[in-house]
Amino acid sequence: MKYIIVLGDGMADEPIESSGNRTPLQIAKTPSMDKLAKKGNCGLLATIPDGMSPGSEVANLSVLGYDPLTVLEGRGSLEAASMGIDILPGEMAIRCNLICIEQGKIKNHSGGHVSTEEAEILIHYLNEKLGNERLQFFPGVSYRHLLKLKGGDKRLNCTPPHDVPGTDFRNVLIQPLSDDAKETADYLNELIIRSKALLERHPVNQKRKAEGKDPANSIWLWSPGYKPQMKKLSEEYPIRSGAVISAVDLVKGIGIYAGLENIHVVGATGLYDTNYEGKAQAALNALKEKDFVYLHIEASDEAGHDGDVELKVKTIEALDSRVLKTILEETEKWDEPVTIALLPDHPTPCRIKTHTNSPVPFVIYKPGETPDKVTKYNEFSVEKGKYGLLKGNEFIKAVFE
Repeated sequence: MKYIIVLGDGMADEPIESSGNRTPLQIAKTPSMDKLAKKGNCGLLATIPDGMSPGSEVANLSVLGYDPLTVLEGRGSLEAASMGIDILPGEMAIRCNLICIEQGKIKNHSGGHVSTEEAEILIHYLNEKLGNERLQFFPGVSYRHLLKLKGGDKRLNCTPPHDVPGTDFRNVLIQPLSDDAKETADYLNELIIRSKALLERHPVNQKRKAEGKDPANSIWLWSPGYKPQMKKLSEEYPIRSGAVISAVDLVKGIGIYAGLENIHVVGATGLYDTNYEGKAQAALNALKEKDFVYLHIEASDEAGHDGDVELKVKTIEALDSRVLKTILEETEKWDEPVTIALLPDHPTPCRIKTHTNSPVPFVIYKPGETPDKVTKYNEFSVEKGKYGLLKGNEFIKAVFE
């Protein structure tokens, strides 16, 4: 048996009054998702443990069967693995967003979706101006980057920038959770302030503003941690090999710690214009050689953060017609059976433009298994599915059982 999980990041939502109280999943034309629902068995999965914030790092760890309360060390250290950056003893990694601040308020978490090429110039510039023996900046993809700090204390209260659009940035700066962490908090907050002065004047941002684009005019530091300790999936489940395919360093890093090979796809952007066909083909190619593939599509989450219902519907339909349809049609021709699972990691409702901790809809199709009576895939139809509400590692066990 082969196994593939197709994850539409942030794909779940809540009913939208202006759209007839339907969610984007209900609005979108999704014949492939509905076909999978008819052939498989459905349910809801609680991906956010009680007391934890609904971040993608928490949710994706949960989907793969890990306990975030035990293994999570922050986004920074997970993304470091994807970027080939080792976290040594005594070092802390922390996510470094490029964001847009306008009139003292956080306008968006993505620097106006700054391009990877522009961002690399800005991050190298910051490293030149602010880097030293204690700290170093590392460029990632689009607005997502990394800072590594020697001697940092992770006991910090950091606010994800996508949770607070429209908020005065000074009201959500880093707060220490212990007296010992105050030096680290003050140091990181000073970096944010200094970056703002440097980036505002940079030619990349002057050009962006001249073109009517939001400038990537500040860093934002959040989700700190040390090097995580995670078992490989092959140590827990009946797979010998696997791959992760994503445009997002966070998910790549989780996959690497889980023992999966990171497969790069040219043109995978993490946005609505990502290379859907390339990701689908890469997943199929990997599945021919390996037992398991974790295929992550980011676009719907970004549309949700932008509050763009029309774009979110478009990204869901693209996943359906340009990814899932291909995987279904091709694997049906294979001699070896393939288990196919589909789900989001968390909802990203367009109304509030950030994540929530509501359970997400899933479907698991196993060739030869009797399906339940669900015929449509969305947040509400799956409530009548075979699995009901799952928690913890119950989903991944259902996939591999």
